[in-house]
Amino acid sequence: MNFKLKSIQTIISWIAQLLAATIMFQTLFFKFTGAEESIYIFTKIGMEPVGRYGSGIAELITSLLLLVPTLCWIGAIIGTGVMAGAIVSHLTLLGISVKDDGGYLFMLALITFVCCLTILFIRKHQIPVINKLIS
Repeated sequence: MNFKLKSIQTIISWIAQLLAATIMFQTLFFKFTGAEESIYIFTKIGMEPVGRYGSGIAELITSLLLLVPTLCWIGAIIGTGVMAGAIVSHLTLLGISVKDDGGYLFMLALITFVCCLTILFIRKHQIPVINKLIS
């Protein structure tokens, strides 16, 4: 792979890493302080308060891992799973719009999901199982 393509991929990966980490970091305040909207969401899916705190901890760990170049692939895997759960919850139990947010939380989950998939694609060589298959 030539240097220019590698540089572009690294830049795209870092943009995706920072965007996903920022989105997940910003939601932690609402989860950990018991904001009305967070309590409503997790009550509606039958996971209040354990699910709220559990997802907050998972998102905190994910956000930190996304900021470490050698570990960001682990964060992307966890983030993909957490966001898949959020997306499925929106599509099955919550609806796209939660408490008249116009789909804002759903959109953030989609953006984070796509960012994590992008990171996984770009950094697939760092994932031990995949690296063995493509080497």
